[in-house]
Amino acid sequence: MKKIIRVLTAVTAGLALAAPGTLTTPATAASAPAGAPRLELPRPTGDFAVGRDTLHLVDRERQDPWAPTADRELLLSLYYPALARTGTPAPYMGVPEAKALLTDRGQLGDHVTPERVAATRTHARADALPRPSAHRYPLIVLSPGFTLPRASLTTLAEDLASRGYVVAAVDHAYESDGTVFPGGRTLTCKACEQVFPDGSLHRVSDGRARDVPFVLDRLTGPRSAWRYSWLIDSRHIGMAGHSIGGAAASATMAVDPRVDAGVNMDGTFFTPVPETGLGGRPFLMLAGDPALLPPDFPDTSWEDSWPRLDGWKHWLTVTGAGHPGFTDWPVLGDQAGYPHPETPLSGTRSQQITRAYVGDFFDLHLRGKPAPRFDGPTAADPEVVFHRD
Repeated sequence: MKKIIRVLTAVTAGLALAAPGTLTTPATAASAPAGAPRLELPRPTGDFAVGRDTLHLVDRERQDPWAPTADRELLLSLYYPALARTGTPAPYMGVPEAKALLTDRGQLGDHVTPERVAATRTHARADALPRPSAHRYPLIVLSPGFTLPRASLTTLAEDLASRGYVVAAVDHAYESDGTVFPGGRTLTCKACEQVFPDGSLHRVSDGRARDVPFVLDRLTGPRSAWRYSWLIDSRHIGMAGHSIGGAAASATMAVDPRVDAGVNMDGTFFTPVPETGLGGRPFLMLAGDPALLPPDFPDTSWEDSWPRLDGWKHWLTVTGAGHPGFTDWPVLGDQAGYPHPETPLSGTRSQQITRAYVGDFFDLHLRGKPAPRFDGPTAADPEVVFHRD
């Protein structure tokens, strides 16, 4: 277990180098340093412009598992189809969050400053007007990897919203290296101090399986906390997560039947899939290659979970993606001149694959659209390998 903890620590440290946090107020947006090319996320592939809201939720009936004297807090970025050219450019993150993520984080600090990372160009617009539609949009919840903020999945979130989804990317308090909550409070990773020493990482995915149902209650219930909740089609809900966020996706499905489909992007199932399955609901396992853990200490949780998935299921690996390949990290790392040895696949290609397969999965299972990508290997995506279909 100690070896697993060391590997996870190293991997999440590398990920956080180029996957900075999310800004909670536009006032703290940064400008790129003079002379340095501005970092930029890939343009979304869908037909719609993208709006973004920030929502702070407090569960008054639940104590925080990492700070028991406080109520459980969550911070959401809500992405949605919007009217073009309304709102203002949405910032990627604030400088304090960038500093928290870059402190003692290896060599990337020699390639990029917190100010430059904070100024990364996104394609969503804050306070944009919602796009009028005769139909509501399915909801997708995104949960980031351990120590990473919700902004690490911005490229995927923006793309899903451009394809016609409402996306709720969640920051789980005290589970990232640094996220600024309302009141200027930078909450650091208290969870790391508690779960790494004894290897109890299941506490993270177990806790997120309590966070997400609360999020769904507050977004789709009779007293919604979000001003645009009427955009959401609560009959069609999906969840995807990276790393331990992927484990949280199946853990949430096990306790909340409202989640119709789930995706685990290269996450160890620290919370095992129940022996009784997930009620026949579809699940996609999308893994990096090389794998997260070294061959001399294999992670068997995917093999163990596979027979318990009792609905539509696929197990895919992406050659050259590595563990960080499903986040913003490869794109920003390439632009900053810091290609990571774990991710030989380019940032452009890793995000093309991530957005295509995750987006098509939800199109298939939340909208009933054909998804021929899942029929088998294709020459168009030679990096994608099908396993155990």
